[in-house]
Amino acid sequence: MKNKRLPKYALLVTITVLLLSILAACNSAPQNEAGQKNTQQPIIIQGPMPIEAENFAKRLENVKEEKSGNFVFYKGTLDNYPVIVAKTGKGMENTAAATAVAVERYNPIAIINQGTSGGHDPNLNVFDIVLGKRVTNIGALKTENMNENQGIDPTKWIPVDLMASEGSAGEDPNAEKIRYYEGDKDLLAAANAVKDKYTKGKVVEGIIGSADVWNNEVDRIKWFHTKYGTSVEEMEGAAAAQMAQAYDVAFLGIRVLSNNKTNDGKYNPDTASANQEYVYEVVKKYITTLSSK
Repeated sequence: MKNKRLPKYALLVTITVLLLSILAACNSAPQNEAGQKNTQQPIIIQGPMPIEAENFAKRLENVKEEKSGNFVFYKGTLDNYPVIVAKTGKGMENTAAATAVAVERYNPIAIINQGTSGGHDPNLNVFDIVLGKRVTNIGALKTENMNENQGIDPTKWIPVDLMASEGSAGEDPNAEKIRYYEGDKDLLAAANAVKDKYTKGKVVEGIIGSADVWNNEVDRIKWFHTKYGTSVEEMEGAAAAQMAQAYDVAFLGIRVLSNNKTNDGKYNPDTASANQEYVYEVVKKYITTLSSK
């Protein structure tokens, strides 16, 4: 009896091992529509609002929508390369969280944070685009010590580098400085390579300022432009840059001027779609650089 049952047992063991091997192979890497392994790291394109994200998502092929919390991710391809458009929501907190979720979930090779912005530089006009050679948080500020009835003087506020130490940023003198996040050189090179394709304004490198503050005071805007060197302001980029740096992911901010109070440039909502048209060309160019590496 023993000898007759042994072959059946051995056969079952062999089949089980084969099945486990097949399952392990299937789960070892993501697959594309044809069932082939796809190990390419996606490019993430961020937009805070629907008008800053959904137009770009419509340009992708094979789009599938995924959600995590309030964040929406449109997964697709561009020139057969995986691209994900992330609708992050407005503000620094939303953007930081959406960026962390995207990095943990999709393991991107690069992140481009794009959308509209308000001008700080009087030499820039509505529809001009700023490539974030640097991005900085203009909302991290420390006020002067002033007693009751001594008033308020925002011109004396000083920057606080929240990443300077693990102690109290307000008490550490080493934290009293501006923190800049550098734009990735390869993303910048791709953006500059296609800037002549953008005909609705000029494309320049500059500093993007971010904060959960909407500045309408022209003198305040000029103060930031002088002290921080800001070209534009928005409410998301520095938070995304901070998360990208934490995860060591290439990052670039690309912002179009939708208005500019320093030279009476009136708000134009069409700037959002114009910027996405340009970012589309940037991504296509960047993809060609990845294939050559």
